[in-house]
Amino acid sequence: MNAVRQYAGLIITSTFLFLNLFIWSAVFAESRSGLLTVAFLDVGQGDAIFIESPNGNQMLIDGGPNGAVLRELSKIMPFHDRFIDVILATHPDKDHIAGLIDVIERYEVGKYLEPGVLNDTGVYQTLLNAVSEKEIPVTYARRGMHIVLDEGVRADILFPDRDVTNVETNSGSIVLRVVYGETEFMLTGDAPQSIERYLMSLDGNDLQSDVLKAGHHGSRTSSDESFISSVHPDIAVISAGKDNSYGHPHKEVLEILSKAGIKIFNTAEEGTIIFTSDGVAITQK
Repeated sequence: MNAVRQYAGLIITSTFLFLNLFIWSAVFAESRSGLLTVAFLDVGQGDAIFIESPNGNQMLIDGGPNGAVLRELSKIMPFHDRFIDVILATHPDKDHIAGLIDVIERYEVGKYLEPGVLNDTGVYQTLLNAVSEKEIPVTYARRGMHIVLDEGVRADILFPDRDVTNVETNSGSIVLRVVYGETEFMLTGDAPQSIERYLMSLDGNDLQSDVLKAGHHGSRTSSDESFISSVHPDIAVISAGKDNSYGHPHKEVLEILSKAGIKIFNTAEEGTIIFTSDGVAITQK
């Protein structure tokens, strides 16, 4: 009799596990139903942007100032997923790269990109050591490179277009534009106004994007008014920490964005901000 009960219990447990796996598989399949996901993660005073293409390929741009990025990734990545195809560090400041050390320890990574700006801080050296120990291939991002994540989904590197070894960290920041069909996301790291104006001289009207991540957490050192006009976004995202000591976002930047009729999102107020694109239109989740 006990054997019968044990057998019946095994059948019930197996059935439950099968149904549970089926449900989770359906959830994951739905999340990869032709949509590009771009998530601006709430990591406090820093940047971290997670991108997943329709086929499931993933890219993480920056990792914020600490391990908070792991908490946010766990909310949007399947629990069984421990592989990120591409990690891109826009520049070697702590508020952009410290969390990447934790990510590399927790996840397998296919490729690592950075601008090549020299930095002698312990955080940056620890990151480079982690990349080396995991034998992750390293590429210096340069203008003209295209990171292809899926058919019709690519990240175009707009800057740097030169060796930035000894350039000030923000001025060497990677600027990239993620394109899916007719939709675009302009991601500028901490690039200052001088770089924004330089990009205008190179690309003119080709900078237009639906979503702009405001440079340097909404600091007045970025978001040149003419650059905002050239990008002409419908949406601007500011990645900043609540009540941060820098006063980000600065009033001047908010006024420029508001004057242009741009809808403003701020991680300090709204937490992680997620958009999806079907290649035609962008929707906030």
